[in-house]
Amino acid sequence: MVAIFSESRDFIRKALAEDIGHGDITSTLIIGNEKADAVFIAKEKFTLAGMPFVKEVFGIIDDQVRIYVNAKEGALVNKGDILANIDGSAQSLLACERVALNILQHLSGIATAASEFIDRVKGLPVRIVDTRKTTPCMRAMEKYAVVIGGAFNHRFGLYDGILIKDNHIETAGGIEQAVSRAKNGHHLLKIEVEVKNLNQVRQALESGVDVIMLDNMNVDEMKKAVDTIRSHDKKILIEASGNVSLESIRAIAQSGVDIISVGAITHSARAVDISMKIRSDQKI
Repeated sequence: MVAIFSESRDFIRKALAEDIGHGDITSTLIIGNEKADAVFIAKEKFTLAGMPFVKEVFGIIDDQVRIYVNAKEGALVNKGDILANIDGSAQSLLACERVALNILQHLSGIATAASEFIDRVKGLPVRIVDTRKTTPCMRAMEKYAVVIGGAFNHRFGLYDGILIKDNHIETAGGIEQAVSRAKNGHHLLKIEVEVKNLNQVRQALESGVDVIMLDNMNVDEMKKAVDTIRSHDKKILIEASGNVSLESIRAIAQSGVDIISVGAITHSARAVDISMKIRSDQKI
């Protein structure tokens, strides 16, 4: 969690600077030193994620703002639920409103998407993971939301895992050559290779990889690939990837794979509907 905040704090500062610029003109003209109470209200049912970052948003602008969160991260909230109560300077509350909501709506949308995919494979021995298909500079926050939604993180970047994909294979001259170079260059990390057909599955097995990713195969092809891999080495992890949807994920899980990576959890998650309402004696 500490690492996530250290990576995200600069992003939040830039988001606030983008929105506020040299000052909130409207609030400065209309509001003086008034104090205000505000609430964050859920406008639909969803899985909540991102409140720690909301606290960070308000804390950067005004450390006197107080936030009382009413729902736990990962909780399923309903339409009309009060997610948090906030009090402090009315100007500070309004200056933070949009950035805080943008983050909370987006991360809650990702957590909700993750939980929906998890529900579709309930009872099956498979792990749902995310991908690197994330919003630039929001990866740590988005991967945090994935975990809050009940799924798992794949590698965070190019630096923390060896995943040999089609372009690596093409450049190196084949699966065997690519895997050999990876083994010679690094003896500590597991090696995963992406394959698109049974012929490549066999090449990956002969190369001695640790994880095989079945990319964009249909379910029948996956089942054949799983049988081939299991008959060769039961310890090899098998990942399915490519155009995974809520409609297709259960059939993919039933093929016998260990992991299903789903880019849609982050790149296509719909932002949920949340609003902030100020409640004070003076109308604003």
